[in-house]
Amino acid sequence: MSRAHAADIPDDGVPGTPDRLRRRASRQLSQLTARSDRLITDGLAQVDARKWHYAVLASLQEFGPGSQAALSRRSGIYRSDMVGVLNELAERDLVERAPDLDDQRRNIITISTRGRRHLRLLDKVLDDLHDELLAPLNAAERDQLLQLLGRLLDHHARIP
Repeated sequence: MSRAHAADIPDDGVPGTPDRLRRRASRQLSQLTARSDRLITDGLAQVDARKWHYAVLASLQEFGPGSQAALSRRSGIYRSDMVGVLNELAERDLVERAPDLDDQRRNIITISTRGRRHLRLLDKVLDDLHDELLAPLNAAERDQLLQLLGRLLDHHARIP
């Protein structure tokens, strides 16, 4: 991208962004999502992890063992991508695969002891990253933001 073209792309954090853009929630959410994703991706890479690793390990810790299909639903990871994520986690001994006793065509995935320890590390890394992301907000504002985002997500999850 040329400098001239890059200068034409507004950045909501830079003075001169049109006010009508700053008043659009969709615009603000989009800009913050891009920054948040970059911060989280880079931060997790520092400990050789990815956000999908965290999603699978957190799902297994909270809801217990599950099939690849169940993990896909719980974590929001496409089923076609889940095999690769599970391969990465299994290679690191963070999860264990075992045949499903009720259906030999599928495996049941379980978090390992090492996976639980790794999840605690990732929780700490993400806590620090979220502190950085939400630095301008006090604790009450952070809680309020999470409640409002949750309401929006819950509402839109019900819409087909």
